[in-house]
Amino acid sequence: MTVHFIGAGPGAPDLLTLRGRDLIAACPVCLYAGSLVPEAVLGHCPEGARVVNTAPMDLDGIIAEIEAAEARGQDVARLHSGDLSVWSAMGEQIRRLEALGIAYTVTPGVPAFSASAAALGAELTLPGLAQSVVLTRTPGRASSMPEGETLTAFARTGATLAIHLSIQNLAQVVADLTPHYGADCPTAVVWRASWPDERVLRGTLGDIAAQLPEGISRTALILVGPALGREGFAESRLYATDYDRRYRPQSADSPWADWSAGDD
Repeated sequence: MTVHFIGAGPGAPDLLTLRGRDLIAACPVCLYAGSLVPEAVLGHCPEGARVVNTAPMDLDGIIAEIEAAEARGQDVARLHSGDLSVWSAMGEQIRRLEALGIAYTVTPGVPAFSASAAALGAELTLPGLAQSVVLTRTPGRASSMPEGETLTAFARTGATLAIHLSIQNLAQVVADLTPHYGADCPTAVVWRASWPDERVLRGTLGDIAAQLPEGISRTALILVGPALGREGFAESRLYATDYDRRYRPQSADSPWADWSAGDD
C-alpha cells in the first residue's frame, strides 16, 4: 500500500502531469483538499473510489483515513492544490507516515505562480530587469513568518515577487513594497488562475488596490516587479547571432566545434 501525494495543479482539471492523472485513476481511495482542489479534478478517479474531502478534517482524521486504507491494502491518492513543494502541509503528513512505516511517493504539480504568469502572458525573468523569482507570503493565522523573511527584505533584491496567500493583506503589501519598487511598478493580481472564472487585474503598486473588486479574499496571487511591464529589457544572448554555444559554434576555433561535428 502506498500514499501518492499529487500536486493537483492550480485548478484546471487538465493541468495535471500525466503521472498524476494516472495515479489518481489507479487509486481506490482519494483524499483531496476540497477548499482548493476543484471537483472537476476528481473526474480522473476510478468508478467506485472512496473520495474524501479533507477540508473539514484535522490531521489526526486524515491519518486515520490513510491507516484505514492501509488496513484494506488500498493505495491512496492524496491531492493538494498547485505544487506540493510550497504551502501544501505535506511535510507534516509525511512525518506521520514515516513514523507509521507507510510508504509514499510525491508527484509534482503545476504551481499557482506558473499558471498566473501564463494568464498574464509574462516571463518573470527578463534580462536586465529580473533574474530571480521570490515565492513568499505575508503572516497569517495558520503560519507566521520566520524573522528575516519580510516583504521589505525581499524587495531590496528587486526580484519579481510572487506573493501567495496574502490578497486580504493587499494594502499592507502595497505599503511595504512601494518604498522599494515605486508606485509605478507593474503589479498584477490573478484570481483563481486556470479556473473557468479566472480574473486578471493589471496595474501598478499605486493603483492595484483600487481595482480589487469585493469578494476576492482568497485564491488570488499578487505579482510585483519590473519584469511584468515587459519593457526596457535586453534580448537574451542565448539566441544572438554571434553567440558561440554548444549547439551553434561560430567558427572552427570554437571550443564547441569538435563536439558539434560529432553530434548526430
